[in-house]
Amino acid sequence: KPTFGIIPQWPASAMGTTSHLGPMARTIADVALMMTVVGQADDRDWYMGAPISRDWRLGLDQGVRGLRIAFSPTLGYVNVREDVAREVRKAVDVLAALGAIVEEVDPGFEDPIDIFNAHWFAGAAKILANTPADQRALIDPGLRRVAELGAGIDIVDYMRAVDARVALGERMAAFHRSYDLLVTPSLPITAFEAGHDVPPGSGLDHWMQWTPFTYPFNLTQQPAASVQCGFGDDGLPVGLHIVGPRFRDELVLRAARAYELTCPPRFPTAPVVPG
Repeated sequence: KPTFGIIPQWPASAMGTTSHLGPMARTIADVALMMTVVGQADDRDWYMGAPISRDWRLGLDQGVRGLRIAFSPTLGYVNVREDVAREVRKAVDVLAALGAIVEEVDPGFEDPIDIFNAHWFAGAAKILANTPADQRALIDPGLRRVAELGAGIDIVDYMRAVDARVALGERMAAFHRSYDLLVTPSLPITAFEAGHDVPPGSGLDHWMQWTPFTYPFNLTQQPAASVQCGFGDDGLPVGLHIVGPRFRDELVLRAARAYELTCPPRFPTAPVVPG
């Protein structure tokens, strides 16, 4: 996902400034190309800051030599499955071999899930409120449940969450004065069976609890990329999560590209359907 506001968004998301628009592609070169195409000024997007019109393909192959990379295996509080941790650490070793200056360090914040939930659940409540009563049964049950929780958020508590979000953003800005990039796992697990909001038997309650490495950086509006870096013991993909300072998307793209060129992704072959 690019820095919030680089890709214009209209109409505005119900999730406000936690919702980023960005491309998904098979290669980093395609990501950079699509960002170049869609990242143009659009005055309908009130949230968009000063337009950054550039060709994101330029400098894509500059590599990671000399970049200061902080590797946080758990952010200091996430329980990561052993096979996922193993594959991510191998990927970080690749970045170090390519010349990056890697240090294992946590960014130093506590799990901001309550901050995120205040913003996300309130947005979901807005969606539910704008949905005609006779159509609410058609809404995804997981979304409907968090919307109902969001409808009960006290306005003072919401504004406290806004203040806490600002403090988190300030902490990450300070962190990036020492480190060009932060690297973590994309998820602490591999994919689970479709049709569930949370992994069966996990004891988790809602979506965000199995995405602890990503929502902090929706709050801080930072650019981030997820790159396949191997497979878990179940044969499912593991992701390397690369996070950069706001408006330094080119650093994220460079690191993702350098890893991709060294360790090309292995895509599964689609099954052949008879007939």
